[in-house]
Amino acid sequence: MTIGILKEPFPERRVSILAESATILTKKGITVLIEPGAGEDAFCFNKDYEEAGGVIKERDDIVKLADVILQINPIPVSELSISAKILIGVYQPLFNAGLMKDYAIAGCTVFSLDMLPRTTRAQSMDVLSSQANIAGYKAVLLASNLYPRYFPMLMTAAGSIKPARVLILGAGVAGLQAIATAKRLGAVVEVFDTRPAVKEEVMSLGAKFIEVEGAADAGSAGGYAVEQSEEYKKRQQDRIAETIAKADIVITTAQIPGMKAPILITEEMISTMRKGAVIIDIAAATGGNTPITKNNEVIDYHGVSIVGNSNLQGTMPYDASKLYGKNVLNFLPLIMDKENNINLNWEDDLVSGCCITHGGEITNKRVKSLTE
Repeated sequence: MTIGILKEPFPERRVSILAESATILTKKGITVLIEPGAGEDAFCFNKDYEEAGGVIKERDDIVKLADVILQINPIPVSELSISAKILIGVYQPLFNAGLMKDYAIAGCTVFSLDMLPRTTRAQSMDVLSSQANIAGYKAVLLASNLYPRYFPMLMTAAGSIKPARVLILGAGVAGLQAIATAKRLGAVVEVFDTRPAVKEEVMSLGAKFIEVEGAADAGSAGGYAVEQSEEYKKRQQDRIAETIAKADIVITTAQIPGMKAPILITEEMISTMRKGAVIIDIAAATGGNTPITKNNEVIDYHGVSIVGNSNLQGTMPYDASKLYGKNVLNFLPLIMDKENNINLNWEDDLVSGCCITHGGEITNKRVKSLTE
């Protein structure tokens, strides 16, 4: 089997597999082809891949020769007209249904790892968690750089400094890492999430959990957030409004698969925040949790900095690539036999769960419904 690693489009700095992971593949007898400079932005260079047993090839050659093509971001369909390929990446198919249809027409088999069922068995392949962990950490560091005051409480001969108050909306992987990082920096942290089940985790990290009664049960959503009733949303906004007026930093992470990110922070709420406050909106790529958010932009809204960035993990490209590569390595055996040949076992719920297109058709029912 031949696996191709393509360079990501600008401004992405990650790469699907670093040299250390490529070594594991080549030792199994798998041919690994790497586009020149694919790992440079993640501080993994051509010579590193060559030392790992990989072969540096031009992009067109890789597309022609590889059985499996790895690129985190979607690959232009125009590059894939040469022959049917297996593509593995993070393609957000519920937002890119049209592209998925084009992949199907081109005869590609597409595995989008962000669609893996969130089960215990899938944890070692969970790219959403591995990357969100980094994003939550970096969100707090970014906020601390933009915030014009200290995070920790300081008592000095010149006077005392109050600790920063941090509000985190969403206690998923990114939110929990943000809590831990903000607490390490000395902030007072409050957390809101629609899932009461996360309260214990939040409190174990030293943060206060803001409770709002009447949330829809997310137990059947496989660990994801679900759409809430209008009545609940009203109570939710009232509680957030109370807290946000006192907050110095707000980190928002709330997203619902296949839907626009919910607006949790209104313009009116932002107007109650003091000048110099910072909002880091990790949900920016799907619309953001504020009506002001613009992805990949910093907006100054009446003295409040609103940062839209859904790829904070990409700002720490080495470790993000390392973890992503481990996820990919754990997934690949599911589509291979012991002789390293392609073997697609559709009885495996993980294989079928993240397969979006195969045999000229869109195989994922949710994605298919968006193209009909």
